[in-house]
Amino acid sequence: MLEEKNLAPKYAPQEVEKGRYAKWVEDKRFVPSEDPKAEPYSIVIPPPNVTGKLHLGHAWDTTLQDIIIRHKRMQGYDTLWLPGMDHAGIATQTKVEEKLAEDGLTRYDLGREKFVEKTWEWKEEYAGHIRDQWAKIGISVDYSRERFTLDEGLSEAVRKVFVTLYEKGLIYRGEYIINWDPKAKTALSDIEVIHKDVEGAFYHMSYLLADGSGESVEIATTRPETMLGDTAVAVHPEDERYQHLIGQKVILPLINKEIPVIADEYVDPEFGTGVVKITPAHDPNDFEVGNRHDLPRVNVMNEDGSINALGVKYEGMDRFAARKAVIKDLEAEGRLVKIEKMVHSVGHSERSGVVVEPRLSTQWFVKMAPLAKEALANQETADRVEFYPPRFNQTFATWMENVHDWVISRQLWWGHQIPAWYHKQTGELYVGEKAPADSENWVQDEDVLDTWFSSALWPFSTMGWPDEESADYQRYFPNSTLVTGYDIIFFWVSRMMFQSLEFTGKAPFKHVLMHGLIRAEDGRKMSKSLGNGIDPMEVIDKYGADALRWFMSNGSTPGQDMRFSYDKMDASWNFINKIWNASRFVLMNTEDFTYEDIQLEGHQTVADRWILTRLNETIDRVNKLFEKFEFGEAGRHLYNFIWDDFCDWYIEMSKEVLYGEDEEQKQMTRSVLVYALDNILRLLHPIMPFVTEAIWEKLPHQGESIVIASYPTVVSELSDEKAALGMEVLKDVIRSVRNIRAEVNTPLSKAITLLIKTSDDEVREFLKTNQNYVQRFCNPDELVISPDIEAPELAMSAVITGAEIYLPLADLINIDEEISRLEKELAKWTKEVKMVQGKLANERFVASAPEAVVAGEREKEKNYLEKQAAVKERIATLRK
Repeated sequence: MLEEKNLAPKYAPQEVEKGRYAKWVEDKRFVPSEDPKAEPYSIVIPPPNVTGKLHLGHAWDTTLQDIIIRHKRMQGYDTLWLPGMDHAGIATQTKVEEKLAEDGLTRYDLGREKFVEKTWEWKEEYAGHIRDQWAKIGISVDYSRERFTLDEGLSEAVRKVFVTLYEKGLIYRGEYIINWDPKAKTALSDIEVIHKDVEGAFYHMSYLLADGSGESVEIATTRPETMLGDTAVAVHPEDERYQHLIGQKVILPLINKEIPVIADEYVDPEFGTGVVKITPAHDPNDFEVGNRHDLPRVNVMNEDGSINALGVKYEGMDRFAARKAVIKDLEAEGRLVKIEKMVHSVGHSERSGVVVEPRLSTQWFVKMAPLAKEALANQETADRVEFYPPRFNQTFATWMENVHDWVISRQLWWGHQIPAWYHKQTGELYVGEKAPADSENWVQDEDVLDTWFSSALWPFSTMGWPDEESADYQRYFPNSTLVTGYDIIFFWVSRMMFQSLEFTGKAPFKHVLMHGLIRAEDGRKMSKSLGNGIDPMEVIDKYGADALRWFMSNGSTPGQDMRFSYDKMDASWNFINKIWNASRFVLMNTEDFTYEDIQLEGHQTVADRWILTRLNETIDRVNKLFEKFEFGEAGRHLYNFIWDDFCDWYIEMSKEVLYGEDEEQKQMTRSVLVYALDNILRLLHPIMPFVTEAIWEKLPHQGESIVIASYPTVVSELSDEKAALGMEVLKDVIRSVRNIRAEVNTPLSKAITLLIKTSDDEVREFLKTNQNYVQRFCNPDELVISPDIEAPELAMSAVITGAEIYLPLADLINIDEEISRLEKELAKWTKEVKMVQGKLANERFVASAPEAVVAGEREKEKNYLEKQAAVKERIATLRK
């Protein structure tokens, strides 16, 4: 029986965590209570892509959500945390195509239907991996409500949104310059493009006037291969240098085609030569100029980035090979003026990594201006979304104020196929939630929708919308809180906000907690290319899920990045081990205790009253900090209370009673130990669920599981401010004596004379009443507490609030031996001072060493000189 109740001698996270999560799921601990009297609180998980393993960022994100939902569940809310995954169009299709390529196959070999079947197989396999990882981390989601962005219910929502926006004129089809990924052969939105600084060049070329005068104009470009599609050159209308050229024609080199010289205010006369080439099919700004001047659009590139037939002799060449060939031919014709090396920002595909090509293409777009205006206006109302930290409200507003129309079509097979059909004979366009009745006469648009189009509906489509009578939609929408990284505020958060406002009339959530990125220990971003990524599952295998969760919680400040560190993981494990050992002590000293035995009324020691007061203070602070999502600060308060107050002070002080003869007092101290530990475990549970349940189930308690136990609240009648203040004095006395003992190398086992001169009557009475603690922790053979003590001539001393402490040296040390020891210490510091001052006297070192290194040496010098002076002073005092 006792073995069953007591904890194992050693904390072993694998044993503690084994099978516990499955039991929680089996017992339906994570499903909503659906108590009509309880206030609902809902979170939808940011759906991970079904493309591989979860990384540390996912672990951090889900841990923060789990802390919030477990806290709210324990507070009595009707909590729903809805899980799910994203089909992740480009990312998943790329992975599946790479797998096919291993067998020498392409998606075209399979055809669309078979390829989509293969991709569903991939999804099922990797969704299983993700669920296994969620279980290992311990997240308390309701699996009965799990959703996928290609579920039929979510697909219905996507179709309804598309059709409605189209009918409102907010979705349109048009030919525009878009970001094109030549590897994935699909359009990209602006925010799927990552800009990187790369080495490039300005290529200066000259175009001859067509009038035979021999005059030419000089232009510069970073993409000379696009000159094959030039349809004009432009100058500023007020640039006096080129007034005579406006309306004339120039000859396009290599193509030998005449193109006009036009005037447009887009041209900056101060930049370069003041003459620019206009390529409407390959540059967004040129596209707009072309529209104003009714210029033709000549698209010279294929989908894969190779040159097409309009590029004449360069047909079939890759764009970068064509660039080299064009430059070589321009030089041969005498049309290359110079090449100017430069570093410039070039867009790359977020998914495939290749250089993005601005390319003329017919795509589907969302007209963003009206939707952005509505989202911005909502932020001025009571229904506004509160960002944590608040600075991200401005980030959101800035993006919305400068948003471009959103290209939503993707040239992929995996995703939501666009609900638009074209008549086979007439070409008529039909947009609807279902195929036309005579579907055999129509062909559906082959493109799919951008992944973010369906993800933008996630907060309400997962709740049953468009069925607005759905029970979950009625009860749990809007969501209470969204937790996500600041890096996808544009991709996802903004889009959820404008889609939700447009279709539900409400903001999708009340709060958005933005966290940063987890970086490597040196501050660099974790990435495959740097080889510095950390697999959270491997960390859990070594330290346990609770230690990883404590690390991620404790290092969490809203909006800030965090650095992963194995040293910090060691510290996390040590903290849990401290809790484990403290719990073993409590359980071993309360073996026959039942819940009914906990009795806090009656005589309590000052240590009892103090720890209960500190517990109340900690409960109050942690609850307030949790409400502000300040988990790192909450963790600091929990750590200080548990490690310092409960383990290092109260448990040690409890031994004074537990090892004594007063049975009534023992019962009280046992009650306080159990009560405090029970509250500590419940305070910690949202952060470290496994170990808290393992310990809690062995304590005398009420309830089936700590998962659904009530979260601690302040019990004001258990606070005693006077006892708390007195205890701080007592701790100061004990600390001061310990410090002096350490300074003069006197172990606690050696009895001393301890004189405490009090200047405050309350302090004196308190210390006299509680001198049993002074006796136990200071080991005096003589203890005097009085206002009338005269300071001994030869004594170590300390000053605390309301008292002075004296330890006569004669009782502590052999003066001659101590002087001898101090002289050796003085020689050591004198040597260190000499070495560091020698280094700083070297002008060459001071001039050439990094500033931080020199500053470090100066700090050493100051530190060594202070220690040298202190030892000299102590020797002088002893020799008096």
